[in-house]
Amino acid sequence: MMISNRNQSAAVIFILLGFSDYPDFHIFLFLVFLIIYVMTVVGNLGMIAIIIKNPKLHTPMYFFLKHLSFVDFCYSTTVTPKLLENLVAEHRTMSFSNCITQFFFFADSGLTETFMLAVMAYDRFVAICNPLLYTVIMSKKRCALLVTTAYSWGLLFTLIYTYSLLILSFCGTNVINNFICDYSGILFASCSDRHFGELILFIVANFNMLSTLVVIFTSYVFIFITVMKMHSARAWHKAFSTCASHLAAVGIFYGTVLFLYCIPNSKSSNFAFTVGSVVYSVVIPMLNPLIYSLRNSDVKEELRKLIKKL
Repeated sequence: MMISNRNQSAAVIFILLGFSDYPDFHIFLFLVFLIIYVMTVVGNLGMIAIIIKNPKLHTPMYFFLKHLSFVDFCYSTTVTPKLLENLVAEHRTMSFSNCITQFFFFADSGLTETFMLAVMAYDRFVAICNPLLYTVIMSKKRCALLVTTAYSWGLLFTLIYTYSLLILSFCGTNVINNFICDYSGILFASCSDRHFGELILFIVANFNMLSTLVVIFTSYVFIFITVMKMHSARAWHKAFSTCASHLAAVGIFYGTVLFLYCIPNSKSSNFAFTVGSVVYSVVIPMLNPLIYSLRNSDVKEELRKLIKKL
């Protein structure tokens, strides 16, 4: 049985349609996505380097931001190179093993990012609502534990997703109407019963979204209550500056995810789904370092010093 499954997997081919409906724009799209990818790599690796190099930024907030940048780098690197290849390649195919591998790292990065954003919301809650105990509560040990938990939960749910795909049967050549091997695309290309996979998608996706949104929403409710009790305009401004970058990142990330979930499953929505997927997996990893750089005075100061040296 194991040998049979291996032989079947070796014969399975996935065709990623991606932007095949727009052949005249392939060169333009290639250049756009190449620029985005370069900006993503430079932005996220640059953010990591700045945080590691500057002792002033060795605080819990920047510790979490460093890991968010790492996740964004992995996220983009999992998706964009293959997208660029498919825009210039004659045959947009992937083997079963490559498709599952891409999905694994794509899902792991995406799920880890949702938990990381929730952890960062908790960090902001502690910083604003318990400033005197902030360094005690957010100790190095607790920060490491929170980050480890985010990576572990992301990996756990990814393994559940991947297992539910590996037990499916596939028939020869399969078409995925996307530029990436996403869960729904692989699931609906299967020849076997999809009920279990759909159930896993519903349970895991909703649990992930609801649990992280509850943490984020609850944190900001308490932050809002605390800020409303402040009587100093300077304190208001400081609290807003502290949370603005994270709120922007959360709004863009979850807004795009909810947009994708709300798209009906019809041919007329294919373009909107593709655009949403591009924003979700390609653009957001580029935006996060820009958002935190523009809204954070410490990071901007370090960037100015770096630019002067260059």
